[in-house]
Amino acid sequence: MPKLSLAVAKEAIITEAKRIEENCLFTSKGHFYAAQFWAKFHLWIGFPTVILAAVAGTAALAKFDKDNIWAGVLSIIVVILTSVTTFLNPKEKANAYLTAGNNYDSLLARTRMFWLIDCRMENSDEILTSRLKDLSEQRERLNRDCPQVPKGTYEKAKKGIEQGEADYKIDIV
Repeated sequence: MPKLSLAVAKEAIITEAKRIEENCLFTSKGHFYAAQFWAKFHLWIGFPTVILAAVAGTAALAKFDKDNIWAGVLSIIVVILTSVTTFLNPKEKANAYLTAGNNYDSLLARTRMFWLIDCRMENSDEILTSRLKDLSEQRERLNRDCPQVPKGTYEKAKKGIEQGEADYKIDIV
């Protein structure tokens, strides 16, 4: 196989690095949106559960007659909400998505610095190719190990990015 010129090789390396960067941008943003959803869900379920448990307990202790069904109804609601919280574990999901978002964001920054700085300084296409492969392997590892971003959340993240949520003032011309 013929060897590419350094300029052509660098351009191909930069192009691939930009693909990794773009992928990490959309994926990290999706994970941050998912983390936000699950953190809010945790609060939406958690607070009513605590309040209803207190009310149910008070009502159950206040009256023990068969005509007062509110204590029983509230107890059933508390059991349902507690079960949903236990089953879905929104706090754990929020943490997993936040960690994944931060990991993708870190890879995004390293990739951007690679193609903006390293590719302009290094004259060896072998070294640049090796670094690009490392970045690509890190992305593959994250894709394998992190939770999948739900489609609706990804679409919301994409829309936010397209509206400029991920832009830096320095980059806006």
